[in-house]
Amino acid sequence: MKPLFHLNKYLLKYKNHLLLGIVFVTISVIFRVFQARFVGDSFDTIETLLSNASTELELSNLKTALLNYGLMIIGAAILQGAFMFLMRQSIIVMSRHIEYDLKNEVFDQYQKLSLAFYKRNNTGDLMNRISEDVGRVRMYIGPAIMYTINVAILTTIIIGMMVNESLELTLLVLIPLPVLAYAVYRVSDLINKRSTVVQEQLSVLSTFTQETFSGIRVLKAYTKRAIWNDNYAKESLKYHDKNKALYTINALFFPLMIFLIGISVLLVIFVGGKLVIAGEITTGVIAEFIIYVNMLTWPIASIGWVTSIIQRAAASQTRINEFLKIEPDIVNSSLEPSSIKGNIEFKNVSFTYPDSGIKALQDVSFSIETGKTLAIVGKTGSGKSTIANLIGRLYDVTGGEILIDKSEISSLNLNDLRKNIGYVPQEGFLFSETIKSNIAFGQEELDEEEIIEAARNARVHDNIMSFPKGYDTKVGERGVTLSGGQKQRVSIARAILGNPNVLIFDDCLSAVDTETEEHILQNLKKVSKETTTLIISHRVSSVKHADSIIVLKDGEIIETGDHDKLVELDGYYADLYKKQLLETIEKVA
Repeated sequence: MKPLFHLNKYLLKYKNHLLLGIVFVTISVIFRVFQARFVGDSFDTIETLLSNASTELELSNLKTALLNYGLMIIGAAILQGAFMFLMRQSIIVMSRHIEYDLKNEVFDQYQKLSLAFYKRNNTGDLMNRISEDVGRVRMYIGPAIMYTINVAILTTIIIGMMVNESLELTLLVLIPLPVLAYAVYRVSDLINKRSTVVQEQLSVLSTFTQETFSGIRVLKAYTKRAIWNDNYAKESLKYHDKNKALYTINALFFPLMIFLIGISVLLVIFVGGKLVIAGEITTGVIAEFIIYVNMLTWPIASIGWVTSIIQRAAASQTRINEFLKIEPDIVNSSLEPSSIKGNIEFKNVSFTYPDSGIKALQDVSFSIETGKTLAIVGKTGSGKSTIANLIGRLYDVTGGEILIDKSEISSLNLNDLRKNIGYVPQEGFLFSETIKSNIAFGQEELDEEEIIEAARNARVHDNIMSFPKGYDTKVGERGVTLSGGQKQRVSIARAILGNPNVLIFDDCLSAVDTETEEHILQNLKKVSKETTTLIISHRVSSVKHADSIIVLKDGEIIETGDHDKLVELDGYYADLYKKQLLETIEKVA
């Protein structure tokens, strides 16, 4: 139960819904009990009138009595239904409000958590926690609370009415009910355990399915459909078998309940019949008690069911709380606005990835003046992208310090820092929206002229206009309808649209030809005259015009200078330049 205490703030928030629900439950139960009393009274009235009926007038009185009791029973049923509807509108609607708030809380937390968190957790599990687990918690807030209130009020009123009629019969009737509650609890406990196993397998299946859809082009290219179908069938079969085991236990629920109801009804008829013969109670009391037994059966049985719901909800809320309690590695230490101009300095920066333990950078030092361009080259795994991640504070350094405009990076307002950085990653991510929306991502207002100008500078405008819907073309999931080069250029257009003070291009021109690359670089030079620019690339053609170039190897700077100086050094950079120059000559030839 302790994990569920997290929900108390929401119950307090919607306390009016809860209080109204309690009122409506009480009124609904009262009208429900009235129906049983009216049935009992009608039996006694009919018995009395029939035993004395000798004239047509008395028979007419019998008909009138039956009609009156019938109308009262119908009226009570209608009123019970009306207040039951209001009860559900209060409590179930409250649960939906809380479900909405909890999902927003979880989603907000997901966005706060650092990049390392997403490397430690798979997407399928994240999705299940915000959907399936929150859904289970809602069952506790809604049906579980509703049935608990209903059981408490209904049991109290009915037992009071039964004791008033016959204490002996009441005690006999109630004997099977605790057994029923315990049996349902045990069955529900088994259901809960097997349900947890089913849930875990669903997470596996969801992750597998999502990866399949995301990598569908690779699957088709390698003609692995048959193998992947077999793998999916195996995981799906596991889910099927675990679900089958769950519903095998679930099938015991209602037969067990009906069996124990039958025992209670037989006891009422047998013992009640003896008491009628003895003249201690009337026939109407037996009819009343049979209705009471049926009224009590499901509420008593629901104790076990509700217990199971609470157990499931507690397990799910525990999973949710695990993520809600995680403090982001990267926190905004300053609420004051920060002015970012773009002067960047690395001082003996070292960095080791927290999850893998890989040392990406070792004592790296360099500086970029505002409005200048720095290029970084090096082999894969040399630490180039790590520098880009550190400037955007996706990670914090493990050694040394990074200064932005001579202020330590962690002392700056995180939102202001990132707002002033235009970042184009190696693999540009596009949302399943229009091209226009993707370019204008992060902008409060859509200025169509600015969007088009950004697309022109990124050399993607002509491509966009070739589509039937132009800028209103839907790019599909992850930009699946666009080529690799088009996605990269749309990402570049997005980065430069906001006129940031820092631009970071992380090998974002790898999918375009050298001619297009040259045009893009020339355009970028025009739009980023006063912008600090960081170009990460393995192509010399992308970096040769930079004001300064650093060469990384195994996380350390091995060469630094401009293009001409590095060529003269005849080291790694010069060797790379010669190889790429030779490749260009061979292509031309």
